[in-house]
Formats: sequence, C-alpha cells, structure tokens
Amino acid sequence: MVNADYDLLQGQAQALIEGEDDWVAITANLAALLFNTLDEVNFAGFYRMKDGELILAPFQGQVACVHIKLGNGVCGTVVQQEKTIVVPNVHEFAGHIACDTASNSEIVVPVFKEGQLWGVLDIDSPKLNRFNEADQTGLEGFVKLIFN
Repeated sequence: MVNADYDLLQGQAQALIEGEDDWVAITANLAALLFNTLDEVNFAGFYRMKDGELILAPFQGQVACVHIKLGNGVCGTVVQQEKTIVVPNVHEFAGHIACDTASNSEIVVPVFKEGQLWGVLDIDSPKLNRFNEADQTGLEGFVKLIFN
C-alpha cells in the first residue's frame, strides 16, 4: 500500500481507539496499525514531550533512541516548528539522528492534545523518497484522532 488509503486507515484507527482514554494503549495500537499496514516502513511510532525533551513512546520496528533534545534530528525540529516535516533523504538532513542505519527517508508529524504539543508521530523507511504530500495529508488527519 505505497499509496495508502488513509480514509480506511483512519476508520480502522477510530475503531481501535473508540472508548479508550489511555494514551499508551492508544498509541501502541496506532503504531502497530501503521507499521503493519504501510508498505516500505521500518519504524512507526511516537515520541512524547516530557521534561522539555522527547521521550520514546509506543512504536514498532528496531530499537530506537530514547531521548531526543528539542531541535535535534527531524523529531526535535518538528517540535520546534510545530509542523510536519517530510525528509526524502535523511542523510541530507542536517543533524539527522541515525537510530536505525537502514532508514533513508522519514516523515514526522506533530501530535497535539488540547491545543498543546503532546509529541510526534515518526515513520521511517529504508526507501529514499518514500513519503509524499498524500502521506503528509493522510497522517496529519490520522494523528488528529488520537486525542480528539
């Protein structure tokens, strides 16, 4: 599903989280859904804000960096800018943090709760140029489900 059906994904996500208010349960199921549904991804997961930095939250994939300082890497940059970043080639992104050396492209979407930045959704791919505008639009809609 390189061109993901994000309407279908959002419907599946809504069914998974309906009636649930625990953020760990919600983000764990959503990370699993994305990892197992999207093609050509090797990491799908969340980082949450805590004590002024990003802390690893539920994810699927290889082991990951646990702490990310604001402004570091794609995730830390997204927190500072509060907007999605699509990186066609992570090796060309200044300050990229290589948690998994197999990753070549990345998309990071900010996640908000009650108008405040809660954390980010991070998805990596071993394929260059894996993510596009359709992915950005679809994933931005997807994360709005989390705390609404």
